[in-house]
Amino acid sequence: MAAELTAHQLIAQHRPTLDLALETIRTRAYWSPHPEHPKAYGENGSLDTAAGKAAFDALAGTRLVLGQPGTDGWVGGEVSPYGIELGVEYPHADLDVLLPAMQAGQKAWRDAGAELRAMVCLEILKRIADRTMEFAQAVMHTSGQAFMMAFQAGGPHAQDRGMEAVAYAYVEQSRTPETAEWTKPQGKRDPLALTKRFTPVPRGIGLVVGCNTFPTWNGYPGLFASLATGNAVLVKPHPRAVLPLALTVQIARDVLTEAGFDPNLVALAAERPGEGIAKTLATRPEIRIIDYTGSTAFGDWLEANARQAQVYTEKAGVNTVIVESTDDYRGMLANLAFSLSLYSGQMCTTPQNLLIPRDGIRTDQGAKSYDEVTADLARAVDGLLGDDARANALLGAIVNPDVKARLEAAAGLGEVALASREVTNPEFPDAVVRTPVIVKLDGAKPEDEAAYTSECFGPVSFAVAVDSADHAVELLRRSVREKGAMTVGAYTTDPEVEEAVQEVCLDEAAQLSLNLTGGVYVNQTAAFSDFHGSGGNPAANAALCDGAFVANRFRVVEVRRPA
Repeated sequence: MAAELTAHQLIAQHRPTLDLALETIRTRAYWSPHPEHPKAYGENGSLDTAAGKAAFDALAGTRLVLGQPGTDGWVGGEVSPYGIELGVEYPHADLDVLLPAMQAGQKAWRDAGAELRAMVCLEILKRIADRTMEFAQAVMHTSGQAFMMAFQAGGPHAQDRGMEAVAYAYVEQSRTPETAEWTKPQGKRDPLALTKRFTPVPRGIGLVVGCNTFPTWNGYPGLFASLATGNAVLVKPHPRAVLPLALTVQIARDVLTEAGFDPNLVALAAERPGEGIAKTLATRPEIRIIDYTGSTAFGDWLEANARQAQVYTEKAGVNTVIVESTDDYRGMLANLAFSLSLYSGQMCTTPQNLLIPRDGIRTDQGAKSYDEVTADLARAVDGLLGDDARANALLGAIVNPDVKARLEAAAGLGEVALASREVTNPEFPDAVVRTPVIVKLDGAKPEDEAAYTSECFGPVSFAVAVDSADHAVELLRRSVREKGAMTVGAYTTDPEVEEAVQEVCLDEAAQLSLNLTGGVYVNQTAAFSDFHGSGGNPAANAALCDGAFVANRFRVVEVRRPA
């Protein structure tokens, strides 16, 4: 069948966008081709909010037919954290049939070259972007994010991260020329002359192991980095968050077909309840790349056992904020309150430990004791979430029972500075919505150490009293080195303290945010400019996104012959 999307059409449409992405990852300036306000949607073929909701509702009780080979049954069972059953069924694959079919299309995909692969990837992203409002509903009802966050993080921000990966992939593949004429002088003899051709070749099938909380935001970098570098990609979603990635696979398969490539270059591996196919897939010889976001335990298992694959993990860490002094006390409290509350703390970047000198801090409002800082922060969170409508819009829903259990257990770990309360969501009465808890601990007491040195994923934060700024810096260094951190924050007006914190973060490879008091928060990162994770501490072995994230997904093979 002739391609409906020609290379010329794809390049004409998407090359300008790729060039802008390439320039932005060089300058690290702000840029995004994907609007982050709902009112921007509804034109040029994209779905508006109402159409997106209707498209999502229409999926209920249907089978998402992908046309994959080896389908041996149907699986489903997703229940929204907001209390509704999605009722969508997905193909279950016989891996012994599906994986060879995926390998069959790689030769033509490899031979297409880096530019055409990038253009196909950008067409996939464009079609996803046209359905952003449908994806927003799918992300909301699988992750428990509130609608606006599901729209932004699951839509434009995820698409930005996917495009960023395509840009980095193109840069790394283009670093070596396609051909070279090589001549070596031999004195009086004729020179040696060779013609050399250099071809980026894929490693093999990439496996994306999806997460429950950010299925697209965390899934797209690995998916598009592997696809753009010539690899087929098998997407294994989290059993509670299949729909957003299944829709992604469906769109990718359609675009590949229209561009004249084998649709089986992208496929879905949904699983039966309790099947646990991630371990099985991760050690199969066909799987040569793995992208994983989730628990430290399984991430460590992948790194130790998937020996045949290049493994990229984003696991977990203990994120820390040092509060030493500030010249904007009110702004600091507001910024921290928002950071602790957003999506009920169910982000790998949410601060957990707030290290506060027990003798207090200097502020523009005078000296504040440890108890005052902690109480004022509790009031700031309470004020932010005091209105239930606003609380629902920020908190979303608790994604699974484990998060709720950790939240409830945290109150028994120390003195509670801010108790968690239940919030009713009138639109979704079965949603489990809880405000954050803040617990006071003492950094000098060994009995408190086990609590604040362990990750407590969810809306739980510890206000840890420390002896001094030096003690805080020491705890920060030990925490990042031993447990890892996706983010570090610090509030200080002292240049020496700032320098000490910065040195720790440089030594231990942790991303640092200093003195944030406005509309930028420690738990948010911008694609094309900010690095998410560093790959240099136990929280993650890769960064989203840098050259190292894409460069080892392919190898360059040389063919040389006499000129």
